[in-house]
Amino acid sequence: MNAEPEVLVSRVSVFPLEKYDAYVATHPDASPYHNSAWLTAAGRAYHHSGWLITVHRGHTLCGVLPLVEIRPPLGSKSLVSLPFCDLGGPLADDDDARCRLLEEARTFAANRRLKVLELREGGAALEETDQYNEAPHRKVRMLCQLSESSDALFKSYKPKLRSQIRKAEKNGLRAEIRTDNGAVDLFYQVFAGNMRRLGSPVHSREWFQELKQAYGKQMIVGLVFLGDQPVGAGIVLNTGSQACVPWASTLEQYNHLAPNMLLYWTLLSHVCDQGCKLFDFGRSTIGEGTYRFKKQWGAKPYALPWADQSGTASRLRPFIESAWRRLPLGVANWIGPKLRRYITL
Repeated sequence: MNAEPEVLVSRVSVFPLEKYDAYVATHPDASPYHNSAWLTAAGRAYHHSGWLITVHRGHTLCGVLPLVEIRPPLGSKSLVSLPFCDLGGPLADDDDARCRLLEEARTFAANRRLKVLELREGGAALEETDQYNEAPHRKVRMLCQLSESSDALFKSYKPKLRSQIRKAEKNGLRAEIRTDNGAVDLFYQVFAGNMRRLGSPVHSREWFQELKQAYGKQMIVGLVFLGDQPVGAGIVLNTGSQACVPWASTLEQYNHLAPNMLLYWTLLSHVCDQGCKLFDFGRSTIGEGTYRFKKQWGAKPYALPWADQSGTASRLRPFIESAWRRLPLGVANWIGPKLRRYITL
């Protein structure tokens, strides 16, 4: 007779994370964001409380739900799985374990008087007709199956894409893959400037430093240089068979040299030769420039049902972005992290 499932709520700091990570590593729906390193970094950099809801049958772990509690000074308090990324949500062996995780999450949120419970799960692949006949501003996750080697991957690209990669090299750009802490500072130099240009508050430097410490060699930094000047940078989390790129930026004044092409090729070829089979390009809006850019690499859209939302924040966004672009870079980088820690997207 099967043991009655036991549901537990634990702080991340007291749960045996090696057991949690072992479960995540073998679950087919897990993403690199599900790794306990993401929860650890959120706690260390931003002091957000991390929680784990788990289901056990006897001594066997059969379901997990990672959550981060966000309590801004103003606005709704929330429980998110997971903040600052596209994915999270429950991982379970079966529907019964999944239902118990969700039921406990609702109860837990209510008990702590948290008005918002957001579970960011990925959806199914979209058919070609879905991509254009449904909501034009629909957010999707862009996923690409990788070849057995970087040589095979390069040969699979259309001639135009291959020539754009070569163009960047002919323009004098060079790329590196690095895993040292200094690479995080170079990444931040490019990223922070680009976020100000886009009108968006930037994450703190400490956030990326804590991610690097928590993920270790599973977090790589791709850098593109013109001489000694970093002009493009991206972060990849690679947990084996799957890799994702949560952030990538280039400096606008150098975009005519095609640093983005060399950056993504360097990241893709590196993880491909490491045996990675699936590359997650991250969130895009159907039909927009980033969507078309990712699609040319072979990425296909998958639904992100949690992102189908609108409200006051979305209506105010153009005004906020316009004002943010006018701030001096030093001011934006000082104020930005103080706001960004409470912006869960």
